[in-house]
Amino acid sequence: MAKKLFFGNLSYGTTDETLRSACEAYGVVSTATVIMDRMTNRSKGFGFVEMDSDDDAQKVIEALNGQDMDGRKIIVNEARPQEDRPRNNFSRGPRM
Repeated sequence: MAKKLFFGNLSYGTTDETLRSACEAYGVVSTATVIMDRMTNRSKGFGFVEMDSDDDAQKVIEALNGQDMDGRKIIVNEARPQEDRPRNNFSRGPRM
C-alpha cells in the first residue's frame, strides 16, 4: 500500500524532480509534488511524496528528516489527512 509523506521547510528552488531523486534511493516513488502558489507560481516551501511501500516510506523518513536539501534543513514525516476547513464564500450579505 502506498504511503504519503510530507516534506516541510523546502527551499523555494526545490523542484518535483529534486524530491523524486532524493527519495528514489530508498524505494519506488509514485508521485513527488512541490506545492506551488497559484498567484505567484512560486513554491510554498512544502511538498508531498508518495512511496509504493510503507517500508520504503519509513526508510525515507529515517534517512532524510532533519537533513540538508538545497541549503535548508528539511522536515519529513507521514502526511496527515487534510482537515476540513470553512470556505469563505466572499459574500457581503443580501443583495438589494
